Amino acid sequence: MTAAEPELRSVTCAHPGGLHRLAYWQWGDPDNPSVVMCVHGLTRTGRDFDALAQRLSARHRVVCPDMIGRGASDRVADPMLYQVPQYVADCVTLIARLDVPSVAWVGTSMGGLIGLLLASLDGAPLARLLLNDVGPVLTLDGLSRIRDYVGADPVFASFEEGEARVRELAAGFGPLTDAQWRLLTRHTVVRRDDGTWRLHYDPRIAEPFRQMPLEAPPLWPLYDRIACPTWVVRGAESDLLSEATAEEMTRRGPRAHRVDVAGVGHAPTFIPDDQIAIVERFLAAPA
Repeated sequence: MTAAEPELRSVTCAHPGGLHRLAYWQWGDPDNPSVVMCVHGLTRTGRDFDALAQRLSARHRVVCPDMIGRGASDRVADPMLYQVPQYVADCVTLIARLDVPSVAWVGTSMGGLIGLLLASLDGAPLARLLLNDVGPVLTLDGLSRIRDYVGADPVFASFEEGEARVRELAAGFGPLTDAQWRLLTRHTVVRRDDGTWRLHYDPRIAEPFRQMPLEAPPLWPLYDRIACPTWVVRGAESDLLSEATAEEMTRRGPRAHRVDVAGVGHAPTFIPDDQIAIVERFLAAPA
């Protein structure tokens, strides 16, 4: 029998000039050496994976961090720390805290980029890698769409108003039931001390993103260094990961196994049963 709610824990991580607290949500037996780490997208939190983690926790310890600037983790004084190299360093610290030699990595969008970079390093503690709707090349259309909304700090009069905005911003998640949208919103739209409802992230996460050129160099040299078994899951209507890039990912580097999710854009949520089944197959596949 699996728990209905995860345990909230934290680990202290270092950044240039100081320390910060990385919060993470843990499901399943805390002594289980089989660890699945699920890492969220740019403006999301670790609670996005509640449905997936609850299902997987019967066999695995599932760890879902809130990357700094999001959810229960610390906000940092210097917004330029809100970048992938710092996130990679934080995740290395977290894996060391878990006291396991390696983890299976499930990364959505930004979480996938963190996993891609980590997996490219010598001695990377990743046993297998799932990249959810992200790859070495991202489309300008998708990046432009994200740049247009990230960093906004809207104020909502009610949770329901906030949920309506989340549904609008996350339309690419595809067809979801009202209950599934509520699951995705309950830790994304939170009530502040002044009684207003806001998105659960530091708006300054947008600052480094907006300073980076949209036409960034492709990450193929890093992708080609990945040695662990790799899957790429693509929303069939994605505006961020192109069909051509996803196909190229199956032919070079780790030669990723590809799965497309019909009726979904950016990005599959791993909430519907058929999407959870993809992750279950990924974890059960031969190494």
